[in-house]
Amino acid sequence: METGHWQAQPQRLETRLRLERNRARPTVRSVNPRVWQFAGGNAGQFEVHAVRPIIGEGLPQVARLAVSNGEALLEHAPVFCLRGAVSNDRYVTRSEKSELVAVQQLLGRPEATRGALIPIKKSQAWWDLTQDERRSIFEERSAHIQIGKRALPNVARRLHHCRDLGNAEPFDFLTWFDFNVDDEPRFDELLKALRDTEEWRYVEREVEIRVSR
Repeated sequence: METGHWQAQPQRLETRLRLERNRARPTVRSVNPRVWQFAGGNAGQFEVHAVRPIIGEGLPQVARLAVSNGEALLEHAPVFCLRGAVSNDRYVTRSEKSELVAVQQLLGRPEATRGALIPIKKSQAWWDLTQDERRSIFEERSAHIQIGKRALPNVARRLHHCRDLGNAEPFDFLTWFDFNVDDEPRFDELLKALRDTEEWRYVEREVEIRVSR
């Protein structure tokens, strides 16, 4: 009996060590090309110039931002990691979409060395509205699309829906922009115009992260 006890000790130790190694190993998520993640920390292809709270709680200050597609594993542990999925259009009509597609540019243009990530969370009052009520506030009364068109084609953007990934994400939307350094004032005007609309009364948390590459 004592012999069996001592023989079991190394087995239990090896089992415990194996479990600890597995816990320390990063979790491999299934690859989803619709998902993008924005990891703030000390590594990444973008230099962070400012992390500024606009409404509500901010985010920690970081030096770099890593942007990746498909939930890739991160080489360095980030200070924060925000995720969102590219999804179907919600509040745009066919004619509005056609006008946007005709003039908007793709992200990643060589000359677009400035960028911004704008995470936003809207209030429960917004989500309690019906789809047509949200559309009315979004465009008929706030002119969100028309305001955005003023910045085209100089400012490129991609919208990510966080709620598509469940309730664990801290924001509802992540919008990723890039533009030429000379177009930064145009981008500032875009943000100011949007924040002055009725739609922004439903925003309860917003952070502005400015970057360059």
